Formats: sequence, C-alpha cells, structure tokens
Amino acid sequence: MKFIRDLERKYGRYAVQNLPAIMIALYVAGYMFYLISPRILAYLTLEPYYILHGQVWRLLSWVVIPPSSLGIFTIIMLFFYYSIGKTLERTWGAFRFNLYIFGGILFTILGAFLLYAITGAAGFGVMFSTYYINMSIFLAFALSYPDMQVLLYFVIPIKMKWMGLLYGVFILIEFVQGNWAQRIVILSSLLNFIIYFLLTRDMRRVSPKEIHRRQTYKKKVEEAKPAGHGPMHRCAVCGRTELDAPGLEFRYCSKCDGSYEYCQDHLFSHEHIKRP
Repeated sequence: MKFIRDLERKYGRYAVQNLPAIMIALYVAGYMFYLISPRILAYLTLEPYYILHGQVWRLLSWVVIPPSSLGIFTIIMLFFYYSIGKTLERTWGAFRFNLYIFGGILFTILGAFLLYAITGAAGFGVMFSTYYINMSIFLAFALSYPDMQVLLYFVIPIKMKWMGLLYGVFILIEFVQGNWAQRIVILSSLLNFIIYFLLTRDMRRVSPKEIHRRQTYKKKVEEAKPAGHGPMHRCAVCGRTELDAPGLEFRYCSKCDGSYEYCQDHLFSHEHIKRP
C-alpha cells in the first residue's frame, strides 16, 4: 500500500476524473457501432494475432464492445454499475479507482497474449471483454460496503456481501467447469480484484509469528484460569475483567517483567513493569 500511496503522491494529478461515466459513454459508442453495422465489432476485438500484424487499435478498442445486447435490463445494469463505480471512485479517490480499472484492462490484455502464446492461433479475442472487469467493480463494492442493502429484482432486500458471495460462487463454477482458455480469461480479467482482496486482508493473522503469539497467550490464559467461575482476564491498570465489559480484549505485555495482562485501552499506554 505504501507503493500505491507513493504513486498517488507523484501521479495523482493525472488521474482520469469521472471514469465510470467515460466507461458508459464507450458502451454507448459500441451500441452505435452495432446499430450502424454489427460487423464493425469484429474489427474491435482483442486479437493478439491481428495486433502483431498491424491492427494495434485492438489493444484498446475492445473496451468499446458492450457487455450484452441492448435492452431494458442492460440499461438498468449499466446505471447500476455507474452508480457503484462512482461510489468507489469517491471512496478510493480517482487515482486508485483508475489504477483498479486500468489494472483490470492491462491484465486482460496480458491474458489474451498469454493465450495466444500458448495456442498460436487467432479467434480467442471474442472471449475477452469487459464483462469480468465490470464484475470486479461489483465485487470490490461488495467488499467495501458489505452491509449495504439493495433490492434484488427491485423486490427482494439483500445485503451486498451476500450478493458478492453469490456472484463469487457463480464465477467459481464457471472457472471450474470451463476449459483452460476460459480459465485464463476469468483469472486475467479478475486479477485486479484478487490483488485488491489480498491487499485489504490482515495477513498478519496467518503469519508464524502471530500464530505463535496466540498459542503462547492461550497457554498463559489456561495457566492463570481460576478454579471457580470468576473472571479469566483482569487488567493490571484499571482492574476491569471480561465480565465488566463483554467483548473487551486483553493481552499480556512482552516488555513487562512477569505475567501482566492489560485491556485493549491500556495495552499500549501503560508503564512497563521492570523488576529491580
């Protein structure tokens, strides 16, 4: 995250503002191309074979191709994705949202070239689209606002975390049941979300040092456990126990000489006890 902060400090002023609206405008252009002549879209797909043979515009033109045919449901979904994209842009800031979306586009392009390097054939470009990039926006929104409630089919109230989990299951099923080419498409297009997910997790909880600390703490708690039904924890500063404030966390201080336990309010503010 420090790397991203440094990038934002240097290049944040170059971020594209209102990117969700630009994405919708590109889809509108794609629908216009389709109405004028559906064959035009065949010259816009992400085909590494043709890109390497001079049709370099395909590196970017594929983002214009709409995710589905135009209809009332599609229009509603585009407005929905614009809304959640705009919310993420306000939450993260324009630069980080740019980094997320352009990262998804870059990974998709790399996935297309990887597939071409494996097969050496053209024709896989139609498999690469912004569908999973849009899905990555939805998943990131569900991760950022898990308890926000939406109306499924305008009727059923459901929280975003359950919607995100449901979509995640669908994607996992597609990944497992698809062939290796489809798996490359899904993995490359969602790599931006995978990276974002890992960066926002507290990986310290699974580190060997943290596991050892929890095991040592559990052992000390068991040793200090009273024979009766009294409290298991007591803060050496304020004297509070878990019976006084349910949910209050306690930790032993490694810098104090002896087994002194402190509540979360005094763990970092107490004066360390040293033996004479």
